[in-house]
Amino acid sequence: MIYLNDMSKYTLALGLQIFNGQQTMQWGPMMAASTMVIFPLILLFFFAQKHFIQGIALSGIKG
Repeated sequence: MIYLNDMSKYTLALGLQIFNGQQTMQWGPMMAASTMVIFPLILLFFFAQKHFIQGIALSGIKG
């Protein structure tokens, strides 16, 4: 946060921290925002799962 002066350049984790609020914790909206942040990563994993598994299998030590 030292280098980021503009809120539009914050990372998603910092955005969730700001969304958290100062005084109270509202769990419903926080969980909805967290789901929206992680949903693209889950989709990426499901569509590229074959490539991830191939990379792990090819990098294994054979012996």
